[in-house]
Amino acid sequence: MAEQYIVGVGAVIASLLGFLFLYCNSLTKFRGLRKLKRAATPKGNSVNKTGNSEGVGTTDIIIVGAGVAGAALAYSLGKGGRRVQVIERDLNTPNRIVGEVLLPGGYIKLIELGLEDCVDEIDAQEFLGYSLYKNGKETPISYPMEKFQSHISGRTSHNGRFVQRLRKKAASLHNVTLEQGTVTSLIEENGIVKGVHYKNESGQVLTAYAPLTIVCDGCFSNLRRSLCYPKVDIPSYLVALTLTNCSLPKKNYGAIILAHPSPIIWYPISSTEIRCMVNVPSEKVPSVSNGDMACYLKTLVAPKVFPEVYNSFISAIEKKGNIRIMPTKIMAAAPHLTPGALLIGDALNMRHPITGGGMTVALSDVVILRDLLRPLHDLSDAFTLSKYLESFYTLRKPMSSTINILANVLQKVFSASSNPAMENMQHTFLGYLRLGGVFSYGISAMLFGLCPRPLSIAFHFFSIAIYGIGRLLLPFPSPKRLWDGAEFLWLASKYSSPLHILRRNQTNILPSNCASIL
Repeated sequence: MAEQYIVGVGAVIASLLGFLFLYCNSLTKFRGLRKLKRAATPKGNSVNKTGNSEGVGTTDIIIVGAGVAGAALAYSLGKGGRRVQVIERDLNTPNRIVGEVLLPGGYIKLIELGLEDCVDEIDAQEFLGYSLYKNGKETPISYPMEKFQSHISGRTSHNGRFVQRLRKKAASLHNVTLEQGTVTSLIEENGIVKGVHYKNESGQVLTAYAPLTIVCDGCFSNLRRSLCYPKVDIPSYLVALTLTNCSLPKKNYGAIILAHPSPIIWYPISSTEIRCMVNVPSEKVPSVSNGDMACYLKTLVAPKVFPEVYNSFISAIEKKGNIRIMPTKIMAAAPHLTPGALLIGDALNMRHPITGGGMTVALSDVVILRDLLRPLHDLSDAFTLSKYLESFYTLRKPMSSTINILANVLQKVFSASSNPAMENMQHTFLGYLRLGGVFSYGISAMLFGLCPRPLSIAFHFFSIAIYGIGRLLLPFPSPKRLWDGAEFLWLASKYSSPLHILRRNQTNILPSNCASIL
């Protein structure tokens, strides 16, 4: 009863603060949205001109990269009648350890693109949520699916199998061409990108021209510096193992163990395989080649894993070549407008992969870009087109900001620390989720891409803060409890920095089901 009273007070305060945010920004947002609507509506012949620009040839759009974003975009644009040329560095099946979780919000976007059959016939597993474990106690995070059809859920699978299905779907269209080649640079004339230079499989240097070049060549993009201001942070590394002959405690659920020294993430990637990810801080990554990593996993991580997977975990460590490491990258979207070119996907924006939100953000970007380009018959006026597509970076913010902020904050909260205030933060977050109702469902709806509303993060942040302080002060605010509460509040304020970007991220373009969820 006391906990619910504390959270109730927190909810009232958070609501008042939310209304204050809205009141202060209402005029600004109203004017901004009017400008956005005007910019997003082609006028006269400003973009819909007849005739082709010099050197364009027979291609409307060049797409650099055929990963999840590139292949899905190629299909959606080709389906709309565009002549699309896709240049991908390697058309063989990718062998990646990320891009394996498709949240339900991402699956909805897949349906909007007509690509839902791409998760069929690849042994993809239905994914219903996560269970968080700390000190042996479980806290479930389930999708609030009451407002959706029964077939809507997340999926987990091998990234390579999913990508190949998307590529096959795109290549099935007669006006979409997939070509293996490495794009070395953009062709720029008088400040306008006209196309790309690339090397084909035989090493021959070729050029391709189109009115619009869309770069989505992933987290290792070699073209992003030409189109944005990249500032990449690497807070940790993911150490990945593939386990067989075992199962997780809850079928169709992933699991995150909040353990010391690192959180451990689990989810199925097929009917017979489990992916295990250990999040290791960047400054503490042992070497794989000299056996230090195997020792680290056996001595520090293995004692924390579930008993039912322990033997498979040890076997996975001992299997040659089964330990794989990848840096986690965080990069805010900071594009600069370049006529004739656009940047999307992980080439533009990355978040910590602990929540598996990358593919959901990428597919949301594809839907937005498809809808923006759909009414345009000709793309030859590069400067007008660039100004028109500027709205893309605004329209993507509700989904991208919501998932990015939560992923980046939660990786800090979930990371182990000897600081008692951090322990209090973890226990407070888990206790808040256990309250259920609007508190649990509100967090999960945002986390899983079902309700991309950044302002709701502010609501829940303040509610969690007040709940945490009340939890520490009750039943009597002794001097030690007051000190612990002050430490908790200071730590919470450190993680509130993402809220500073909410003012410029907020728009009124929200899914119709948000109000019923939150």
